[in-house]
Amino acid sequence: MITLSANLIAIFIYISAAIYFGSLFIRQKPIHSVQLLGTAALGLIIHGLGVYGISVSHDGIAFSLFSISSLIFWVVNAIVLFSSMKKALHNLFLLLFPLSALSVLASITATNPEWQHSLSYTIAAHVILSILAYSLLTIASLQALILAYQNHALKHKNRIANARLLPPLQTMESLLFELLWVGEILLTLAILSGFYFLEDMFAQHLVHKTVFALIAWFIYASLLWGRYQMGWRGTKATRWALAGFICLMLAYFGSKMVLEIILNRI
Repeated sequence: MITLSANLIAIFIYISAAIYFGSLFIRQKPIHSVQLLGTAALGLIIHGLGVYGISVSHDGIAFSLFSISSLIFWVVNAIVLFSSMKKALHNLFLLLFPLSALSVLASITATNPEWQHSLSYTIAAHVILSILAYSLLTIASLQALILAYQNHALKHKNRIANARLLPPLQTMESLLFELLWVGEILLTLAILSGFYFLEDMFAQHLVHKTVFALIAWFIYASLLWGRYQMGWRGTKATRWALAGFICLMLAYFGSKMVLEIILNRI
């Protein structure tokens, strides 16, 4: 009951915040960072209680497609919240609030006991490392979307006022590549630790996940190489960042959906 209540309160906080701060942005009103971060911190605490109740058990950590998505967005929110104290990342909450509400809603309405898998804490360490990598690259993808919006606004004078509420384009671009560097390092560690637990790729149904994770790694590596060797930026950098994220989504959520939902119905 406590877990359900925490998740419902978290949904209410996220939706309310999305409506309030989103309306300020649309009306081109200044968004006070202290107020925004305070709301995010409250949502993070309540959301964390809900995630703990769903994911942690006596046998280990229970993972499923929807519970893991809620956990990922909790980690993303935590990273953005603490990073916002030094970096201009707080505007990402305009996108994170509605997405977090959806992830929490899915975790409490689309949960099936057959989809739950309890993992030992040893394997869970690899999974958590993967979640950190995915979370950082999720933040980078949101940053890329905001960059795309800023570039679009510069070409359409009627939207410049909204874009001016965001940090300068150069600052946002620098933050994007900082996030990509850290995310790529964590993704590398996650892939290497994953091979440690890999016994039979086909028997463990990990071919799809492994292939798409490696494709994502090469896309991000190519983007970082292109940035520092050929000066890639703007639209090209945004497209590469989003392409890598799509492959990463297919690597995890695609394989989880096939194994937990599609195959269970056959």
